[in-house]
Amino acid sequence: MNNTSIDYADLAEYDRRQRCIERHLVAAFLGGFAVGLAGMFLAGKGPGWLGQIYDPYVYLALSLSVGATASGFGWALLTTFLAAASTLVAAMGASALSGDLAFDVIGGSAAGLNWTIALLVVLGLLAYATRRDDVWGDLAAGAVGVALIADVVDRATPGFIDSERSFWPGPALVVGLLSVALVFLLRRKARGRIRALALSAMFAGLFTVCLAAFVSGWIPLTV
Repeated sequence: MNNTSIDYADLAEYDRRQRCIERHLVAAFLGGFAVGLAGMFLAGKGPGWLGQIYDPYVYLALSLSVGATASGFGWALLTTFLAAASTLVAAMGASALSGDLAFDVIGGSAAGLNWTIALLVVLGLLAYATRRDDVWGDLAAGAVGVALIADVVDRATPGFIDSERSFWPGPALVVGLLSVALVFLLRRKARGRIRALALSAMFAGLFTVCLAAFVSGWIPLTV
């Protein structure tokens, strides 16, 4: 007879990994559902700054946490999309219960909805990439900072595309400082933190200049 040796430790480790992936999938779905549902029930209630911070920054925070804890790139893509989809479904369900069947419950418009979902998925993938210890991890962390800071600049600056007068100064300063702190925390080494923060500042500044040129008409684009 052939003697077959089975490494039960490897099987146990494989089983543990599969269970972790299953729990992560369920957590991503339930987290997105809870965030979307809470967002719709909080809409229009409480101080105005609460809604400005909740939409979209709580959604973005959910995507970042889901992507950063994924077991692999493919799982990060799947779970961040699952979290975004469940958020949308929960928000639409809560909106329907209140008698509003609009599809723009997140992002403020149809285009804003598409932009928000795409941004959620991309940020989730970037959050997963920040786990690398090389320059690509620094670049991913810097890109996360660029996305958040650029959105803050866009909403806080009068005349820009998504500007909101009440967003400045309180909510803008809170989200801006948290964005910088997030970039700092995503990197473990001082050199990586400096590179990530420098990339965030440089590209956010470039985005601001280009957006100002577009709004002022220096860049003749039509939307």
